[in-house]
Amino acid sequence: MTATADANALGRYLRARRELVQPDEAWDQGNRRVPGLRREEVAFLAGISSDYYNRLEQGRDRNPSEQVLRSIARALRLDEEATTYLLEIATRKSPRRKRPRRPEQVGDGMRTLIDSWPLTPAYIHGTYMDVLAANSLAIALSPFNAPGRNGILAAFLEPEMRELHQDWEDMTARVVPYLRSVAGADIEDPRLVEIVGELSLRSERFRTLWARQDVKHKTTGISLLHHPEAGPLELHYEKLLVPGTGGQTLVTYHARPGSASEERLRLLASMHAPDHVGGTRPAGDPTRTPGRTMP
Repeated sequence: MTATADANALGRYLRARRELVQPDEAWDQGNRRVPGLRREEVAFLAGISSDYYNRLEQGRDRNPSEQVLRSIARALRLDEEATTYLLEIATRKSPRRKRPRRPEQVGDGMRTLIDSWPLTPAYIHGTYMDVLAANSLAIALSPFNAPGRNGILAAFLEPEMRELHQDWEDMTARVVPYLRSVAGADIEDPRLVEIVGELSLRSERFRTLWARQDVKHKTTGISLLHHPEAGPLELHYEKLLVPGTGGQTLVTYHARPGSASEERLRLLASMHAPDHVGGTRPAGDPTRTPGRTMP
């Protein structure tokens, strides 16, 4: 994902999304050699010439108007988030040499807050899902929630994550569009390049999902886990942007009150209670205390 390779980011995005659109019955289905819509069909639906659309997809015209882009977005059936992403990459200027990114820091107030939640696993990650802070229950839930870890690298590369997440296929299908949504048009950031490069080399599933160019900032939902100590857990997650941090996100999990998952979460919390009030484990320490599995 170097600057040279990304010179036609707009064209690659258009092609990826075009190939995902299922043609309507009105279009001829018999002689299709490629998936999705043909270029001329997108042009027709967008109300522009085929030649102009071809130039956009091939990177020979990089100054489309917002009106044209929105027409193409409708033709490709993009939702609001995907349309916003299309506008961002189309208007992105040539990248300038950046200063090295400063290490992201979590404020003392946020650390104190998440440490005060004894039954709520919570952690804070940076722009590209590097974990910056976590309470003891979040680390007990998964050692890959510990500071110093990276959420998306763990999701695809750590076998334990597949064992923990009963919904691993769905979880990985959510996290890739989420990463693209938080990255936005800044696809040449060195940390993002590093993450995408490693995952592209080591995970076929990631390569497939990344090539779709899906964009979705899903901030709430349900995770289905099977914890080695607590057993099956159905947890609701929430992702909240931390104001004034430039992209840090607070992630919390909770169980439905009175549910079996809440009882199992309570047991897990009792087995992994911190030694002192306000004491999270040190950064990069993913160790867990042995315990029994709840039936």
